[in-house]
Amino acid sequence: MANTRELVKRRKAVRNIRKITRTMELIATARFKKAMDRASEAAAYTRKIAELAADLSATAGNVSHPLLEKRQEVKNEQLLIICSNRGLCGGYNAAILREGITTLRRIQQEGKGLSLDLSGKRAITYARYTGLKPDYTYTQFEDKPAYHEVEKIADRYLEAFISGKIDRVEVAYMKFLSAGVQKAVVETLLPLDGMATTVNPTASKPVDYEFLPNAADILQELLPVSFKVRLFKCFLDAAVSEQIARRVTMKQATENADEMIKSISQQYNRARQAHITKEILEVIAGAEALK
Repeated sequence: MANTRELVKRRKAVRNIRKITRTMELIATARFKKAMDRASEAAAYTRKIAELAADLSATAGNVSHPLLEKRQEVKNEQLLIICSNRGLCGGYNAAILREGITTLRRIQQEGKGLSLDLSGKRAITYARYTGLKPDYTYTQFEDKPAYHEVEKIADRYLEAFISGKIDRVEVAYMKFLSAGVQKAVVETLLPLDGMATTVNPTASKPVDYEFLPNAADILQELLPVSFKVRLFKCFLDAAVSEQIARRVTMKQATENADEMIKSISQQYNRARQAHITKEILEVIAGAEALK
């Protein structure tokens, strides 16, 4: 039987850990609600501007744009992997890295050029231990990614794509589908040729627009913005998915701590009862010996 003093120390340690996990669960819940509101608001805007860009592209006649051109031969690809800065969020980072590294290996096997960007300290640490050498790393994105920070990354991708330095832009991240469903995916953001079916696959024939001043000028402004908001939506989805994963993980840890406290308390009660019984028997034996 375990020593009662040792059991008391173990129970106290588990209770202290439970306080931490419970607090982290509450913090993640509060951050999740705020992050989900931002992601939901951005989802409607992203979907609408993408639908508008798709309709304009389909009805603009012979007007073309570099962001809509699908390269016949993809020689160089840009891969961005979005992970978290902190752990204690279950398999969140592992799932994203699994999808991202699978895509990375595929690009390498096909002999294509690769530009690798990593967001989040967990992805950077993984790259350091596996020997990967990213071109750019980012650690400033937490639960509230700012549009102007994402826009800087998007501008660099747009410039590289239009100039022909890269032929495709892919992003590995945790896609937010609902509060109960998140999925690690790798999405192609450039070129925008599949945008119409990706954004609204059930859409009917495009709306007949009247262009003023002309379709080329409108698309010149609209398509880059469409790409930027889609990239920003990836970061928003990643932020809300991370908080959901951390909330679920910390909730499970808190429940496990409750079970451990209950189990240790039972062991302590048994040990204490056995100790008291032993002392009583010793007293009785001593009394009998004095007769």
